[in-house]
Amino acid sequence: MLIIPAIDLKDGHCVRLKQGLMEEATVFSEDPAEMARHWLAQGARRLHLVDLNGAFAGKPVNEGAIKAIVDAVGEDVPVQLGGGIRDLDTIARYLDDGIRYVIIGTAAVKTPGFLHDACNAFPGHIIVGLDAKEGKVAVEGWSKMTHHDVIDLARKFQDYGVEGVIYTDIGRDGMLSGVNIEATVKLAQALTIPVIASGGITNLDDVRNLCAAEKEGIMGAITGRAIYEGTLDFAAAQKLSDELSEA
Repeated sequence: MLIIPAIDLKDGHCVRLKQGLMEEATVFSEDPAEMARHWLAQGARRLHLVDLNGAFAGKPVNEGAIKAIVDAVGEDVPVQLGGGIRDLDTIARYLDDGIRYVIIGTAAVKTPGFLHDACNAFPGHIIVGLDAKEGKVAVEGWSKMTHHDVIDLARKFQDYGVEGVIYTDIGRDGMLSGVNIEATVKLAQALTIPVIASGGITNLDDVRNLCAAEKEGIMGAITGRAIYEGTLDFAAAQKLSDELSEA
């Protein structure tokens, strides 16, 4: 199972938000490309980027920092990116820049036709990001709850041809309170495509618990605040995950 470091971009810097609030941002690095190289040196095999300004603006904002990160890590390590991706031209541009997977979140829920078109135009490159609280999907940087059931929606998007689902339990993200394993496993069991867990990974126990559920279809886990604040040693987490996967 992959442990995937998150690099959240705000105003060109690497930050973390608490509960999706822009005013609750902690800056961890002024140089996101250097941060990307750091995680590679620690053994990362995939990176997760979010253009936070883009997510709120509905269009790309941190393209300079994103390009710098892709240039820094080269082609060997896949980079997945979300935030502000609302049209096919933006996807094409990012893929041309070297991004491997584009994550569509709010736009997938609000305009499913766009997601469908994206899956047809760029097969193998589209991941859907579903943020949920108590089984219901949230959109627009978590500021709005919907009545959509997360499993029903994920199945529909699976039929469209998405490559995988990033599932964030928004009651826990950035709060260091542990992963909602039960909800993540439930979603993974309902799908044939892989699920990447996100939100609330805090320590090696969370890694152990997720690895125990890997066979249910959980291929990775995104971690942010925990590796920046030091409650989780990234290199130790990936090493443990590899050992448990081989066991």
